[in-house]
Amino acid sequence: MMTNLFSVFDPSSSIFNLSLNWMSTFLGIILIPCSFWLMPSRYTIIWNNMNLILHKEFKTLLGPMSNKGSTFIFISLFSMILFNNFMGLFPYIFTSTSHLTLTLSLALPLWIAFMLYGWLNHTQHMFAHLVPQGTPAVLMPFMVCIETISNIIRPGTLAVRLSANMIAGHLLLTLLGNTGPSMSLILINILLITQLALLTLESAVAIIQSYVFAVLSTLYSSEVY
Repeated sequence: MMTNLFSVFDPSSSIFNLSLNWMSTFLGIILIPCSFWLMPSRYTIIWNNMNLILHKEFKTLLGPMSNKGSTFIFISLFSMILFNNFMGLFPYIFTSTSHLTLTLSLALPLWIAFMLYGWLNHTQHMFAHLVPQGTPAVLMPFMVCIETISNIIRPGTLAVRLSANMIAGHLLLTLLGNTGPSMSLILINILLITQLALLTLESAVAIIQSYVFAVLSTLYSSEVY
């Protein structure tokens, strides 16, 4: 039962022995830039306003050392994850953000880049982060170990948080969908209303998780200078 349940996350479609499941990940790279060449519409205005709000917030999180284009990578990261989260809500579309292959590929290179930049250019500042201000001298060795471990597991927590939240919602929708054929007509109507409510909740989770991933990445980058 568990194998069949988790099989909804398995790549399955292939044409000429070439798996096309991961193609949905790159559709946003093709479609989103095309919207800038079209006539302004309600959706493009909303999208541009949202990007402007994110730019102001990320610039505040990065602090006074941020330059004009420093928020671009985090807005792009938010847009990519948001697009893939929403794509996974459509039927028969591969949910790429539910796999650690994608989420860890996003989190690990960012974390490595932040760490390399911080330790090579601001070594003293990075050492200072290992011991919080006001720590007693007796606890300093333990705080260094704790802060080092918490820093090392950051890319893992970023990746697991995103994939686990996407998996949980999809599993719940799958479980409810599998129980439909064995129910009466009245219960099926209740089930449809419940699934619509869960789908709305999953849409909110898709937005929140992409926002959390981008904000935490921004906060991690603000600590290296």
